[in-house]
Order: sequence, then C-alpha cells, then structure tokens
Amino acid sequence: MYEIQKASLLKRMSAFLLDFILMTIAVTGIAFLLMVVTGYDNHAGVVSEKRDFYEKEYGVDFDISLEDYEKLNEDEQKVYLEADKAFSNDKEVAFAYNMMFNLVLIITSVSLLVSYLIVEFVLPLIFKNGQTLGKKIFGIGIVFENSVRITNFALFSRTVLGKYTVETMIPVILIVTMIFGGGGLVALIVIGLLLILELFVFFKDKRYTLLHDVLCHTVCVDMATQMIFENVEELNAYKARVHAEAVQNADY
Repeated sequence: MYEIQKASLLKRMSAFLLDFILMTIAVTGIAFLLMVVTGYDNHAGVVSEKRDFYEKEYGVDFDISLEDYEKLNEDEQKVYLEADKAFSNDKEVAFAYNMMFNLVLIITSVSLLVSYLIVEFVLPLIFKNGQTLGKKIFGIGIVFENSVRITNFALFSRTVLGKYTVETMIPVILIVTMIFGGGGLVALIVIGLLLILELFVFFKDKRYTLLHDVLCHTVCVDMATQMIFENVEELNAYKARVHAEAVQNADY
C-alpha cells in the first residue's frame, strides 16, 4: 500500500534516544575542541581572578543567596553593593564577560550544527530514506507525506532549518542570554510558546509529527511495511495501474 504506514511511538522514542546519545557525544567533543582553540578558559579565568580579588578587597562573598544577603546589616549590604559595582565596572571583567558570552554562542551553535549535519544528514545520506543510525537500527525512516522518497535537499532543510534552527538554536540562544543576565521573562515566554507549538503539532493528528516534519512535509514511517516511490511520476503511475486493475476486475 502507498498510504503512510506510520512508525510506532516506541520505535521512534528508541531511535531518538540512541541518536540523542550520539549527538551528545559529538557536541561535547566538538565543543571541547572549540573551547581549547578559542581560548575560552582564559577569559573565564580572568573573570574568576577578578571575582576573587574584589571578594578579598571588600571582604564579601558574591555567592551568597538572597536570603543570606537580607540577613546582612545595612553597612554590610552597602559594602556588598559597592563590591558588586566595582566588579561590574571593571573593564577587564566586562571585556572577558562579553567574550565569554560571544564564545558560548559560537561554540554552542557550531558544535550543534556540525553534530546535526553528521548525525541527521551525512549518516542518512549513507543509510538512505532519511535514516539516522537510531532509525536504521529500529527499522523506521523518513519519506514525504505522499510516500515519495525524501530528497537530499529536503533532508538538509529538515536538519538545518527545522531541527537545528527552529527547534534547537532559538531556545539555546534564549537560554544562554538568560544565563548571562538578559532576556528574563520574555525569553521564558518565547521558549514556552515554542514548546506549546511543538506539542500542538505533535498531538494534532495520529502521525505524531514535529515542527521539522511539518516544515518539510515529511513523516516517520515503518520501513517494513511502507511502500516508497522514487518520485511523483512513479507514484502516479502506480496509482493509475492500481485503478486500471480495479476497473478491469470490477463486476458489472
């Protein structure tokens, strides 16, 4: 049958977990190499040294909780704020902190992109039918919604536009911005809305598709039962043949 034979959720989740492990290994390794090459630790070291210097200079602890801060008397709070201001206004700290922020974004985005290209694009080009290593092992694959074999361009778009850009980098950029003191409530709202949209798309029909599949008109199928056509012409020819056979065998 040329209708979509959707893959079971169990197989999809199993394949996802295996691919996630591969992605994690790849991202960690690439990120470590980039940290060494870009000298990230040097900038982090500057911030750490300056932090220790101002803590000793003013006799404060920047790591105290809000509750502990409120327990300080008025003079101690004043000293703490002066130390924090001096630390924040230090030009070396500002430069190092800015470099850390930029490098975190660069290292994260590059390591994720390269890992996605390896796990979600290069390997599927080798295995065919949009199969990652996880999908290959669990017998599932990716086709267009009309049962036509996924093209290399669509596979690339699904990986880079859908999985990497929309589903990964938008949340990552917002989270990194929050960690470095920006975004706040707006970032949380955007991440929440993106998650709600993903869940809505996933549960709106029985195919359980995600945003990257919606963007590229693809669906995850069971390779053991799915009929796959090389192109639309082959699909139409098959439909015409089936129709002709049905007409020929019909009772009048």
